Amino acid sequence: MTTERTPPPALLMNLSALRDRALAAPTLDALAFSMANDLYPLLRYRQALVMKQDGERLELLNVSGLARPSEDSPYLVWLQRAGKWLAKQIDGDKPLWLAREAVDPPPDIAEGWAEWWPAGLWCVPLRDREGRRLGVVLFLLDQPPAAPLPPLLEGVWQTWAHCWSGFDARRRLPRWRPGRKQVLVVVAVLAALLLVPVSQTVLAPAEIVSLNAQVVSSPIDGVIARMHVRPNQPVEAGTLLFSLDETTLRNRAEVLTKEVAVADAELMAASQRAFDNPQSKNELTLLNAHSRQKRAELAAVEAQLKRTQVLSPRAGVAVYSDPNDWLGKPVATGERILQVADPAQPAMRVQLPVADAIALEPGAKVTLFLTAYPLDPLKGHILETSYQAKPSEEGVSSYRLLASIDDPPAHARLGLHGTAKLQGERVMLGYYLLRRPLAAARAWTGF
Repeated sequence: MTTERTPPPALLMNLSALRDRALAAPTLDALAFSMANDLYPLLRYRQALVMKQDGERLELLNVSGLARPSEDSPYLVWLQRAGKWLAKQIDGDKPLWLAREAVDPPPDIAEGWAEWWPAGLWCVPLRDREGRRLGVVLFLLDQPPAAPLPPLLEGVWQTWAHCWSGFDARRRLPRWRPGRKQVLVVVAVLAALLLVPVSQTVLAPAEIVSLNAQVVSSPIDGVIARMHVRPNQPVEAGTLLFSLDETTLRNRAEVLTKEVAVADAELMAASQRAFDNPQSKNELTLLNAHSRQKRAELAAVEAQLKRTQVLSPRAGVAVYSDPNDWLGKPVATGERILQVADPAQPAMRVQLPVADAIALEPGAKVTLFLTAYPLDPLKGHILETSYQAKPSEEGVSSYRLLASIDDPPAHARLGLHGTAKLQGERVMLGYYLLRRPLAAARAWTGF
């Protein structure tokens, strides 16, 4: 016979505080901990289990008195089997009392029940607004709860279900389970899209250069004394570009001038002695040759002195980096110093990395997006491509491409940088998407 117990009034007044703690739970684990432990002063149960509905079975979330249950304990291993059986026994929406003698569990469940559980379970199912069962709270009791308790705790069950459904809604994503026909349609559409012809495109750094530029190099070995023009300065034909240091050459010229004077004096003295001394006539040939040699050396040095002043061979713009990079720098004959470029004939110089290279032929379309003018792209066509890849200024192995600029605008100034979009031949979309992965796979596998 069941003995009714009336709970103390003080504990009943704490039901509002219990619901407040449930509403303040930040996570589902914190809510499950509150559900398993907060009702103990009222129900005096042996143990409380909070189990989450997972398909056709119940998965343990929390055990009263434990912060985190050990997953490999014999009790929890048995509880995993019992959860699937319990999920079939609890069908309604109201709390249910299950007695071991009344439900007649299977032998493996009954053996564990007799060892770990008391005679009965008070099962409280929690459902969301759509009627979907979220989970079950199991209170292990020796006898059913007193008659006044279930109606008083109805608000607690609703609060728990409301909080649980809020956490579950954050994790639940809408599921779409397509049928076989829908899968076939999607596969067919994707296969058709992979056969759509598209143009191969690739992006590469580019710079505006002159299509008609002449390199100015050092005419002799020496040291640059002064740069007479600034970078990007307009120059005319014959404008002095830079000067080489003349100190060594002028000293050499002064020495040779004196040596020429000495050789001439010796030649004149020998000529005067030849009238009286026939032996002096033999020295005239040697002294005459020595005098001509010194004059030739002096003429060569004077010619080099004239070449220390380098003039512009044509009209254009002086293109080089910085005067301070050249002042006092030793240079060799033929070393490139600057360029004189024609600004009226701009072109694009594209550095195409080897890893991004595609099949490009002369005449392929090129679009240049300048960093300074991103909204005014420049159109052009490829004029020539390099046969061999060389490291760029950034150290990336690249092919050098030269492209024209159709109808160059006023802002297409020499030296501006940007990104060029190169358009190659038309290929299937599947090849366009898989080209890089296939190339990487072949490089890695060797096939």
